[in-house]
Amino acid sequence: MAQGISIFSGRATRYLSEKIALSYGKKLGDVSYACFSDGEFRPSFDETIRGDDVFIIQSTFPPAENLLELFMMIDAAKRASARNIIAVIPYFGFARQDRKDQPRVPITSKLIANLLTAAGISRLITMDLHADQLQGYFDIPVDHLYASSIFVPYLQSLNLNNLAMSSPDTGGTRRAGVYAKYLDADLVICFKQRPKPNQVGNMVVIGDVRDKNVILVDDIIDTAGTITKAANLIKEQGAASVRAMCTHPVLSANACEKIEKSAMTELIVSDTIPLNEECKKLSKIKVLSTANLFADVINSVVNCESISSHFKFTSLQ
Repeated sequence: MAQGISIFSGRATRYLSEKIALSYGKKLGDVSYACFSDGEFRPSFDETIRGDDVFIIQSTFPPAENLLELFMMIDAAKRASARNIIAVIPYFGFARQDRKDQPRVPITSKLIANLLTAAGISRLITMDLHADQLQGYFDIPVDHLYASSIFVPYLQSLNLNNLAMSSPDTGGTRRAGVYAKYLDADLVICFKQRPKPNQVGNMVVIGDVRDKNVILVDDIIDTAGTITKAANLIKEQGAASVRAMCTHPVLSANACEKIEKSAMTELIVSDTIPLNEECKKLSKIKVLSTANLFADVINSVVNCESISSHFKFTSLQ
């Protein structure tokens, strides 16, 4: 008997999971939750998954309860005799804690990788990890997708001339360089000094931006301090327009206010993280869906097919 395919969602990412399931052509499975008076909760699958390949979709942005819920769903699937359990984590939270950069601190992303494997997943599907090498934290297959698959066609549709790609800091230079090479655009770099997390010190622009349409590229925008400071500085130096794009719009604290007041014409993001109500009101923010991309990759995994066609915009790296 051929194994079945089941797709389930955690509560935090249901808005995206429904679109993925629709694109794949299968109804999203039902999950019920028992919630207790002390704050504990317990998920349970409302249908048999014995012998199925089970895909569980959940981004792990704060609160940490989202990550705990994913662990509990994986454990429930394992105990329900699922054939394979594949975690689909559009936004892999805690990925910025990927090294020991201070004394007596954890490497949290490695810890989470260990816990996911121990919980019982056989494969991970994710998008734009903060650092590509995080794939090496796992001893199971990792399908690491890139948002460039959806960003590049949109950028091309804008028909911008005199284009320049930029990184808001030196850490993202390689990412911006890939876009610049593919789009035959100039490359500009912003150099910043960060005195402590979520604070930006001095910044300088390396490269000529005068009369150019500049697009800032980043994987995560958190407080938006760096990206808005870079946009304002680039505009002050004579750029015709400044746009920004990022895969994961964390947009914490007063990020939306900073974006609204900035020199940015547009902020292009994906839907790996839901926008808060304040950000939904901003006309500057354009959301591109990752649903079709994730659905295509799920279909390829089910049919044991290659996913290399989704890397055509990253083959220049």
